[in-house]
Amino acid sequence: MLDFILNILATPAMLVGLLAMLGLILQKRPVEDVIKGTIKTIVGFLVLSAGATFIQTDSLNAFGELFNWTFNMTGTVPNNEAIVAMALNKFGLDTSYIMVFGLVLNIVLARFSKMHYMFLTGHHSLYMACMLAVLLGAVGGLKSFPLWIAGGCLLAFISAFSPWFLHSSMEKIVETDELGFGHFGGFGYWVAAQCGKLFKGGKSTEDINFPQRLTFLRDTTVSIGITMVLFFLVITAIAVGKGVMNVDPATLPNCAGFLVAGDTKTHWAVWALKAGLSFSGAVYIILSGVRLIVGELVPAFKGIAEKLVPGAVPAIDCPVVFPYAPNAVLIGFLVSFLGGVVGLIVLIALNKAGLGLALILPGVVPHFFCGASAGVFGNAEGGLKGCILGSFVHGLIITFLPALCMPVFDALDKGSTFSDADFSWMALVFGNLAKVVHGIPLLCICVAVYVLPMILSGFKNGQEK
Repeated sequence: MLDFILNILATPAMLVGLLAMLGLILQKRPVEDVIKGTIKTIVGFLVLSAGATFIQTDSLNAFGELFNWTFNMTGTVPNNEAIVAMALNKFGLDTSYIMVFGLVLNIVLARFSKMHYMFLTGHHSLYMACMLAVLLGAVGGLKSFPLWIAGGCLLAFISAFSPWFLHSSMEKIVETDELGFGHFGGFGYWVAAQCGKLFKGGKSTEDINFPQRLTFLRDTTVSIGITMVLFFLVITAIAVGKGVMNVDPATLPNCAGFLVAGDTKTHWAVWALKAGLSFSGAVYIILSGVRLIVGELVPAFKGIAEKLVPGAVPAIDCPVVFPYAPNAVLIGFLVSFLGGVVGLIVLIALNKAGLGLALILPGVVPHFFCGASAGVFGNAEGGLKGCILGSFVHGLIITFLPALCMPVFDALDKGSTFSDADFSWMALVFGNLAKVVHGIPLLCICVAVYVLPMILSGFKNGQEK
């Protein structure tokens, strides 16, 4: 039964669908409206997930693989899924309990503090719960119930805090206070927004004036498709010139489509064309899923906000902002990736100087999803210039932070780390704290971090009265 419940909670489509159903029931909507709203919300998330999987398997993984081979890069590619898959073998039960406690405590925190956000990105909750199990258990010495409570408190805290400190810029993006940003890259997006504020009032990426003959580029599918095809063609052509056709296809499994010998081999230019357009098609799928979710979930969530947690706001995965600034999405991805390359060069120089930091390769998946989001936040505050600077700085952040926090995960695997900014700063703060403070004192600190926002909110309410 616990396994079934945890599977529901860890599956974003099912979790959000259940919450939509609960919201509609609390509003006493007709049965047919409840069924329709629940199914459309679940389908919307499944469409979004299908687009995310499509863009990762058909484009991003292949591009990252080819890019690293072409420029002979070696190092660690931060990847949430990879490190969590390893950690769950040892910390699976603790992760499960921390996630359950975290979700429940998030509701309590949303009800009794100023951080009225309910974090609905279930897979990110799972990843954060897993990281906390490693830090507080393997490093901090907590076990069983104290570990689950401590981890649940920190998970609930970051689940409400991350969307809360992004709410100002988020409201500018979506033009409503009824939708939050539920993705644990929050620190990077906040920094991108602050970079954007340096160019306050700047021209938006969405207001770029194209010549009359180029107005077709305002179509997101077309502009992203052309850009990514050129990107793939250039990198693939360089790789072919360096002899990639002679390598063992097993070396580059995601690029095997044009490396396999015999009649099944695809010409490299055709492969690049297909991969670039697949990227554009996947973005189209993602945007369609987001529109479906927002159209059904936000109205349904009002029932929960009115009846159970007054003022509660749903915090949803990062693609929720993509439809509001499609040009910023593409610019943010490319510039964040450039920031990752520059960051890698700096890390190489620091290693040669004797500092011994891990080399963090630019992972295309985090630079797309997180970099694109950073671009949207930078654009919301400072237009095109804010988008460029914000996403570039973000690329540096998700390069240097993972390099700094890798020693914290010695208990797991020295060759692995998380990719998104909130995982990194949480690991740096609480991982290093766990090295110094062990057992019950560590539990007390975690509980205090959770309770403090509610105490401060109560104190502020008292002052206002």
